[in-house]
Amino acid sequence: MQVLNLMREFKLQRMNESNKIKEYSYKLLSIANKIKLLGVDFAYFRIVEKILVTILERYETTIASSNSKDLSKITLAYVLHAL
Repeated sequence: MQVLNLMREFKLQRMNESNKIKEYSYKLLSIANKIKLLGVDFAYFRIVEKILVTILERYETTIASSNSKDLSKITLAYVLHAL
């Protein structure tokens, strides 16, 4: 049941205007690490995907240049560095 709650929490996360990229990514990483500690396989590309989908408009131009790459090969470190 705890895993399901964490998965729901991850799914419901959205970036607010008051969030910084660093804070938002740490929150997502924290949830993902809790899920992994419970023994469920949770790929980090899901965090990258979540960030790319929920990113604020002001960051879209920065990340637009990354879209030419294969999304499955973009790392979390690359996304955070680009932003």
